[in-house]
Amino acid sequence: MTENTFHGNWSRWLKFPDPRFGGYLNAPFGPGVYQLRNTNTNELVLFGRGKNLAYRMSSLLPNPLGGGTRKNEEKKEYVFRNLKDIEYRTKACSTKEDAVSEERLLRSKYIYVFST
Repeated sequence: MTENTFHGNWSRWLKFPDPRFGGYLNAPFGPGVYQLRNTNTNELVLFGRGKNLAYRMSSLLPNPLGGGTRKNEEKKEYVFRNLKDIEYRTKACSTKEDAVSEERLLRSKYIYVFST
């Protein structure tokens, strides 16, 4: 990671919002990484990064509820189907490159339902 890396802490785990009921994401507008977990199965579901993390995470739900251009319908359907049990946490990074490095670390350190 670069010298300018934001060595911030992870946010606390938050319930993934349901946009049908006015929910909203609490995520950085800049670069960062996220993790999702299923509290019912105690599994880490997926992880990712984004140059605008809040926007990237909005693509975790199927259209018309979600935004963005995520192409993996299986992930979006899983999150939506399990929405009542999904929690997320985020970590802000200083640069896109730092987010890429953090994502590599997440990939190597944990086991996820969806590995990519």
